[in-house]
Amino acid sequence: MPPIADSILILLLLTNFFILGTANLRSAIRGVALQGLLLGVLPFFVESQATVRLVLLVIATAAIKGVVIPGLLMKALRDVHIRHEVEPYLGFVPTLFLCAAGTALALLFADHLPLAAADRTGLFVPASLATLFSGFLGLTTRRKAISQVTGYLVLENGIYVFGLLLYQSMIVEVGVLLDLLVGIFVMGIVLNHIQREFSSLDTERLSRLRE
Repeated sequence: MPPIADSILILLLLTNFFILGTANLRSAIRGVALQGLLLGVLPFFVESQATVRLVLLVIATAAIKGVVIPGLLMKALRDVHIRHEVEPYLGFVPTLFLCAAGTALALLFADHLPLAAADRTGLFVPASLATLFSGFLGLTTRRKAISQVTGYLVLENGIYVFGLLLYQSMIVEVGVLLDLLVGIFVMGIVLNHIQREFSSLDTERLSRLRE
């Protein structure tokens, strides 16, 4: 893989740590937006030939992942009037430690996957696995629904990187992005209902529901 692609993937790994390590929800959303922009331009350094279809796909991916979806999350953040993740299920330092351990294991485990020799070069596989794990951490260790949505987006970014390696046509990924966009609209509705009913986005309060 080209060195520029590996540099982009290194930045992707660094943004994983930034998103998991910040308590500021705006900063976390900006981190997700940066990931979206990085992944948007990544296909340029994977495909051997630049075509009109590739350019349009790159623009669409960068717009959806880096602008539209983060913009929707920022709007939801303004609507519910919160700024920080308070008292996550797992503290920020332990989360970062797990993220570091998961990244190291991904680097070690990638060499043992049954992939073609050409696919084992570069950082695509370890970056994909590490980003998947980072997204899972964000999804399961945070209380605020918006934080959990950012975790889901990071997890989907990991799937995107792996799909980019295996499916050069990227047709499947376009469908994933469209599904994700619909999912964000649904999450926006859910967030509004949670805020209206409980005056909070702390998902722990949902356990108080009774029939």
